[in-house]
Amino acid sequence: MTRSLQWRFLLIFAVLIGAAIFVYPTFVKELPSWWPAFFPQDKIHLGLDLQGGMHLTFEVEADKAVESSAERIKNDLGNNLKKERIFYTYIDRVQGNKIEVVLLNPDVKKNFDSYLKEQYPTLKEATSRQEGDRVKVLLEMDPRQIDEIKKSAVDQALETIRNRVDQFGVAEPDISRQGENMILIQLPGIKDPERAKELIGKTALLEFKLVDEEYDVGRALAGDIPFGDVILYEREVDPKTGAVRRIPYLIKDKTLMTGDALKDARVRLDQNNMPYVGLSFHPAGAGLFEQITGDNVGRRLAIVLDGTVYSAPVIRQRIGGGEAIIEGRFSMEDARDLAIVLRAGSLPAPIKILEERTVGPSLGQDSINKGIKATMIGGLLVIIAMIAYYRLAGFVANIALILNMVLLLAALAALRGTLTLPGIAGIALTVGMAVDANVLIYERIREEMRLGKPAGAALEAGYTRAFLTIMDSNVTTIIAALVLLQFGTGPIKGFAITLSIGIAASMFTAIVVTRFIFDFVLNNFRVKRWSI
Repeated sequence: MTRSLQWRFLLIFAVLIGAAIFVYPTFVKELPSWWPAFFPQDKIHLGLDLQGGMHLTFEVEADKAVESSAERIKNDLGNNLKKERIFYTYIDRVQGNKIEVVLLNPDVKKNFDSYLKEQYPTLKEATSRQEGDRVKVLLEMDPRQIDEIKKSAVDQALETIRNRVDQFGVAEPDISRQGENMILIQLPGIKDPERAKELIGKTALLEFKLVDEEYDVGRALAGDIPFGDVILYEREVDPKTGAVRRIPYLIKDKTLMTGDALKDARVRLDQNNMPYVGLSFHPAGAGLFEQITGDNVGRRLAIVLDGTVYSAPVIRQRIGGGEAIIEGRFSMEDARDLAIVLRAGSLPAPIKILEERTVGPSLGQDSINKGIKATMIGGLLVIIAMIAYYRLAGFVANIALILNMVLLLAALAALRGTLTLPGIAGIALTVGMAVDANVLIYERIREEMRLGKPAGAALEAGYTRAFLTIMDSNVTTIIAALVLLQFGTGPIKGFAITLSIGIAASMFTAIVVTRFIFDFVLNNFRVKRWSI
């Protein structure tokens, strides 16, 4: 064997051994005890359409994020105007994201304009009119700021949902943005769709508010609610009967602290083995919590999540150390889910489901069986056609085809790719494209042989002259596949992955592997003409 053949043999052998190592775990139920720990352990991951699971499309209500931002600006502006002694009689958010301010008189308006220009450059005056001594000003946010808030809301929602799903424990989820404000989520193998849907969609806005104990809750329920208060309810479930009781609280509307200060949230057990959620705060949050509890000793502090009171303990003393707890007669599963959403953070805006599909595992298995059957039938027909038309050379092409399938599956496993039903279609298409290169080479060799060239010269000319044609056709196909891979989602991406890998593998097997076999035969046997 010549030195060139030796190097090519070692290359092909190394590639095949590596492929076998990566693909082996997929074809066994359990890895044997002798399998080294540093070898690949993962099987090829199956997509939603093959192993069953859940497909969701959410819309982020980005306008709500703009309204929340306007509400924060309104509160901040109101507090700062008081500090600067710029007197007003009314300030509130109106028309969604606009802010209305009623100033005491026209002289105050001059100071207000100057302060606004300096401290709030993104707020623009929409209208201004004098009503008696008062001046009513309507402020609106800069359109560029609104667009930035909406974009940021979708990006933050995407990241928050990804964090929640990761902590929920779904293998190989597909979470991607679609359009301006939609998020596509695919959860393969999910066993509790309703729990997953509730976990993903929970806004998880955690707030700490004081309970108004000076006013009668009964009067508030009758409609006489004091200014600056709201009625919120605690949901209590009887563990024996399952009956739900709603306990009303009169809560100060002002939020003293939010979940943004949270560092961590973990499930713990009390002395009665009942689960609760322990909270720990960042240093700044810990300082704020200590100040809040120190200033309100003897009062009740309500812990509110998404408008529901989870607990309202009495503050016995100043609480330092940055620790707090949420109690609520949780089940262990409820406590875990609550801890997950608190750790992952709150959604910047509500989200609503636009599309929901659930694929059962039996349907997925049926898809696998049919996909494999179709691929095997197509592959068998290609193998028979190649042998019938090209005889022994067709047999060589079929060896390359089988190796191509092995390399494709190994690459999927190595890259942690996800095999989908369209991905199986991509494999079936690769079967045909894999032998296409050999057809071009063999036809070129036939032409050279008709000119009377000997076996070695015909082989050299066939591979050399067919190479550019093969390269052109495969490059154009792989460009299209890479575009689909970049911009496609879900099934489209699954098709693009297998097609891209299949093309790369077919270039190696059709050109390198088959050429090695022919050169080996030419160097070890007296071949004058090829039987093609």
